[in-house]
Amino acid sequence: MTSPGLFATDRQEPLYAGGEQEQLESWLDYHRDTLLRKCEGLTPEQLRSRSCEPSTLTLLGLVRHMAEVESWFNDDPADGAVPPIHYSQDNPDGDFHDVADADIEADEATFRRCVERSRAFTAEHRDLGAVLAHRRSGEGIPLRWIYLHMIEEYARHNGHADLLRERIDGATGD
Repeated sequence: MTSPGLFATDRQEPLYAGGEQEQLESWLDYHRDTLLRKCEGLTPEQLRSRSCEPSTLTLLGLVRHMAEVESWFNDDPADGAVPPIHYSQDNPDGDFHDVADADIEADEATFRRCVERSRAFTAEHRDLGAVLAHRRSGEGIPLRWIYLHMIEEYARHNGHADLLRERIDGATGD
């Protein structure tokens, strides 16, 4: 079994009122915690299970991928890009695929660290129109777009997590 409390979360409902950034943050946190909830209580074998074959997706792979994706909040033109954690140019899908021998507790800790790094970054960047990243074309990407993209990324992958978890042990729901 996993360690007690592994992937535990105290997910809160998103805000229905408040400032725009606070609402974006609450929706993003809701989706972050939903991913953790999908992993909670599973064994290492289950977290590594490719339960929707022929897909190679695993719940652990999704957690590792989302740790990587959190770097959207940290690719600040002033600070430079955050280096990859689980993938490389030679292994572009390492976050998804290299789970067989992965240290699950370390991967969870890395995910949580990446989320906290993102929260610290956004606490310092309160202008949703500020350009904080650039497309390869050179076009600026404002913070608002990054929030929306991250919510979409989590929501899409949480749909994958729903299917994976249901195939593993029948658990459904958000």
